[in-house]
Amino acid sequence: MLVLLPPSEGKASSGRGAPLKLESLSLPGLTEAREAVLDELVELCVGDEDKAREVLGLSEGLRGEVAKNAELRTAGARPAGEIYTGVLYDALDLASLDTAGKRRASRSLLVFSGLWGAVRVTDRIPSYRCSMGVRLPGLGALGTHWRTPMAAALPEAAGGGLVLDLRSSAYAAAWKPKGEVAGRTATVRVLHAPTRKVVSHFNKATKGRIVRSLLSAGAAPKGPAELVEALRDLGYVVEAQAPAAAGKSWSLDVLVTEVH
Repeated sequence: MLVLLPPSEGKASSGRGAPLKLESLSLPGLTEAREAVLDELVELCVGDEDKAREVLGLSEGLRGEVAKNAELRTAGARPAGEIYTGVLYDALDLASLDTAGKRRASRSLLVFSGLWGAVRVTDRIPSYRCSMGVRLPGLGALGTHWRTPMAAALPEAAGGGLVLDLRSSAYAAAWKPKGEVAGRTATVRVLHAPTRKVVSHFNKATKGRIVRSLLSAGAAPKGPAELVEALRDLGYVVEAQAPAAAGKSWSLDVLVTEVH
């Protein structure tokens, strides 16, 4: 099982670990594309701070994020699972998983990123600020920049098993499963059962809980249909829509009654 996650806007500090080593990150086929984004992002943030804030979409109060980006090559690096914070990652709570759950997380979780493309939770990265929606002056829109290298690297990472896609739309734009891979991919929405509306906060929190439940239980669904059964066994209310045509993904709605 490969689980595709969005990153978080908020991130923990880099700490005092050894600096980034791009060549040590997972999915080495993305290294050249990572280097290109990193070079331009650092150059932008070392130069005109106001321009950097404008490009990155940062308010005056987030000016410190520009300085943080300027030091990406020398800042300490920590496992990505410790860097990403926020609602989904609080609910996932990787640090409190047992040893077996942490091993499963290291194998199955892949976090998408405007800067790195995608990383495993064990990959060591510095804290940064660069969303997939950013358009860098030289490289252009990052969602477009990542499509070609992702198209080569992600099918291999997906292997022959289930792909559980929990990404937001901005990050889904960087790679769309196609062909046979799409047929074993399931995308998930979280709906408030009484209104059947998506609400951002509990959408993220519930997705974090879903991943934690699967990791804790040691569930290993081989495809979307088996995933539906696994989630129901774990107590989730799930409605599934199988693809109407080849090359399309499954759609799963998880219904929740409490907004928290």
